[in-house]
Amino acid sequence: MMTRTNTSTIIRTYSELTRIPTFMARYEYLRIGGSVGRETFGFDRYLNQQFYHSDEWRSIRDFIITRDLGCDLGLEGFTIHGRIYIHHMNPITVRDIRDYTEYLTDPEYLICTTHETHNAIHYGDSTLLIAEPVERTPYDTCPWKKAERRI
Repeated sequence: MMTRTNTSTIIRTYSELTRIPTFMARYEYLRIGGSVGRETFGFDRYLNQQFYHSDEWRSIRDFIITRDLGCDLGLEGFTIHGRIYIHHMNPITVRDIRDYTEYLTDPEYLICTTHETHNAIHYGDSTLLIAEPVERTPYDTCPWKKAERRI
Protein backbone atom coordinates (compact mmCIF):
# COMPACT_ATOMS: atom_id res chain seq x y z
CA MET A 1 0.00 0.00 0.00
CA MET A 2 1.18 3.49 -0.72
CA THR A 3 0.60 6.54 1.45
CA ARG A 4 -1.13 9.72 0.44
CA THR A 5 1.28 12.56 -0.15
CA ASN A 6 -0.63 15.20 1.80
CA THR A 7 -1.37 13.02 4.86
CA SER A 8 -0.09 9.92 6.58
CA THR A 9 -3.21 7.87 5.80
CA ILE A 10 -3.03 4.58 3.97
CA ILE A 11 -4.46 4.50 0.47
CA ARG A 12 -7.15 1.85 0.09
CA THR A 13 -7.81 0.51 -3.42
CA TYR A 14 -10.49 -1.50 -5.16
CA SER A 15 -7.80 -3.84 -6.53
CA GLU A 16 -6.68 -4.75 -3.01
CA LEU A 17 -10.23 -4.91 -1.67
CA THR A 18 -11.35 -7.44 -4.27
CA ARG A 19 -8.57 -9.82 -3.20
CA ILE A 20 -10.11 -9.99 0.29
CA PRO A 21 -12.53 -12.94 0.36
CA THR A 22 -14.95 -12.18 3.22
CA PHE A 23 -17.31 -9.35 4.02
CA MET A 24 -15.96 -8.80 7.55
CA ALA A 25 -12.36 -8.73 6.32
CA ARG A 26 -13.34 -6.18 3.65
CA TYR A 27 -15.09 -4.12 6.30
CA GLU A 28 -11.97 -4.19 8.51
CA TYR A 29 -9.81 -3.13 5.53
CA LEU A 30 -12.05 -0.11 4.91
CA ARG A 31 -12.86 0.80 8.53
CA ILE A 32 -11.85 4.36 9.37
CA GLY A 33 -13.00 4.52 12.97
CA GLY A 34 -14.01 8.16 13.20
CA SER A 35 -16.54 9.56 15.63
CA VAL A 36 -20.11 10.69 15.21
CA GLY A 37 -20.41 14.46 14.89
CA ARG A 38 -16.77 15.03 13.96
CA GLU A 39 -16.59 17.90 11.51
CA THR A 40 -15.45 16.93 8.02
CA PHE A 41 -16.17 19.78 5.62
CA GLY A 42 -17.56 22.37 8.05
CA PHE A 43 -18.41 25.62 6.26
CA ASP A 44 -17.11 24.14 2.99
CA ARG A 45 -19.79 21.42 2.95
CA TYR A 46 -21.39 23.13 -0.05
CA LEU A 47 -18.38 21.94 -2.09
CA ASN A 48 -19.03 18.25 -1.62
CA GLN A 49 -22.78 18.76 -2.04
CA GLN A 50 -22.18 20.53 -5.36
CA PHE A 51 -19.95 17.68 -6.45
CA TYR A 52 -22.44 14.94 -5.42
CA HIS A 53 -25.18 16.61 -7.48
CA SER A 54 -23.08 16.92 -10.64
CA ASP A 55 -23.72 14.97 -13.84
CA GLU A 56 -20.17 13.64 -13.65
CA TRP A 57 -20.75 12.13 -10.20
CA ARG A 58 -24.05 10.58 -11.31
CA SER A 59 -22.26 8.99 -14.26
CA ILE A 60 -19.41 7.52 -12.17
CA ARG A 61 -21.96 6.40 -9.57
CA ASP A 62 -23.84 4.41 -12.22
CA PHE A 63 -20.57 2.87 -13.40
CA ILE A 64 -19.61 1.75 -9.87
CA ILE A 65 -23.04 0.22 -9.21
CA THR A 66 -22.80 -1.72 -12.48
CA ARG A 67 -19.22 -2.83 -11.81
CA ASP A 68 -20.08 -4.03 -8.27
CA LEU A 69 -23.38 -5.59 -9.43
CA GLY A 70 -25.10 -3.57 -6.70
CA CYS A 71 -23.44 -5.65 -3.98
CA ASP A 72 -22.34 -4.38 -0.58
CA LEU A 73 -18.55 -3.91 -0.59
CA GLY A 74 -18.61 -5.37 -4.10
CA LEU A 75 -19.01 -8.89 -2.69
CA GLU A 76 -21.22 -11.36 -4.55
CA GLY A 77 -24.09 -12.59 -2.40
CA PHE A 78 -24.45 -9.26 -0.57
CA THR A 79 -26.95 -7.65 -2.95
CA ILE A 80 -28.16 -4.25 -1.81
CA HIS A 81 -31.96 -4.10 -1.89
CA GLY A 82 -32.35 -0.50 -0.76
CA ARG A 83 -30.49 2.71 -1.51
CA ILE A 84 -26.93 2.22 -2.73
CA TYR A 85 -24.20 4.48 -1.39
CA ILE A 86 -20.94 4.97 -3.25
CA HIS A 87 -18.19 5.11 -0.67
CA HIS A 88 -14.88 6.89 -1.16
CA MET A 89 -12.47 4.33 0.26
CA ASN A 90 -10.09 7.18 1.10
CA PRO A 91 -11.95 10.04 2.80
CA ILE A 92 -12.05 13.06 0.52
CA THR A 93 -11.05 16.51 1.66
CA VAL A 94 -11.78 20.07 0.59
CA ARG A 95 -8.44 19.99 -1.24
CA ASP A 96 -9.52 16.88 -3.20
CA ILE A 97 -12.58 18.73 -4.47
CA ARG A 98 -10.87 22.07 -5.12
CA ASP A 99 -7.90 20.45 -6.92
CA TYR A 100 -10.05 17.73 -8.48
CA THR A 101 -7.75 14.90 -7.37
CA GLU A 102 -8.01 11.33 -8.62
CA TYR A 103 -9.67 10.28 -5.33
CA LEU A 104 -12.95 11.89 -6.41
CA THR A 105 -13.90 9.84 -9.46
CA ASP A 106 -11.32 7.13 -10.09
CA PRO A 107 -13.16 3.77 -9.76
CA GLU A 108 -10.05 2.38 -8.05
CA TYR A 109 -11.05 4.37 -4.94
CA LEU A 110 -14.83 3.80 -4.92
CA ILE A 111 -17.10 0.95 -3.75
CA CYS A 112 -20.84 0.24 -3.28
CA THR A 113 -22.16 0.09 0.29
CA THR A 114 -25.42 0.13 2.20
CA HIS A 115 -26.15 3.01 4.56
CA GLU A 116 -25.40 0.73 7.53
CA THR A 117 -22.07 -0.46 6.11
CA HIS A 118 -21.10 3.10 5.23
CA ASN A 119 -21.74 4.26 8.80
CA ALA A 120 -19.92 1.25 10.28
CA ILE A 121 -16.87 2.05 8.12
CA HIS A 122 -16.83 5.69 9.20
CA TYR A 123 -17.61 5.19 12.87
CA GLY A 124 -15.76 1.89 13.41
CA ASP A 125 -18.72 0.02 14.86
CA SER A 126 -19.41 -3.42 13.39
CA THR A 127 -22.68 -3.60 15.35
CA LEU A 128 -24.07 -1.23 12.71
CA LEU A 129 -23.60 -3.89 10.01
CA ILE A 130 -26.57 -5.90 8.80
CA ALA A 131 -26.17 -9.47 10.06
CA GLU A 132 -25.51 -12.16 7.47
CA PRO A 133 -28.53 -14.40 6.85
CA VAL A 134 -28.55 -17.64 8.82
CA GLU A 135 -28.48 -20.73 6.62
CA ARG A 136 -31.51 -22.80 7.60
CA THR A 137 -31.68 -26.60 7.64
CA PRO A 138 -34.67 -28.92 7.97
CA TYR A 139 -35.91 -29.16 11.59
CA ASP A 140 -33.26 -26.74 12.92
CA THR A 141 -35.92 -24.99 15.02
CA CYS A 142 -37.47 -28.25 16.27
CA PRO A 143 -34.63 -30.39 17.68
CA TRP A 144 -37.05 -33.11 18.84
CA LYS A 145 -38.26 -33.62 15.25
CA LYS A 146 -34.65 -33.87 14.09
CA ALA A 147 -34.10 -36.59 16.74
CA GLU A 148 -37.28 -38.42 15.65
CA ARG A 149 -36.05 -38.58 12.05
CA ARG A 150 -32.86 -40.36 13.16
CA ILE A 151 -34.82 -43.14 14.89
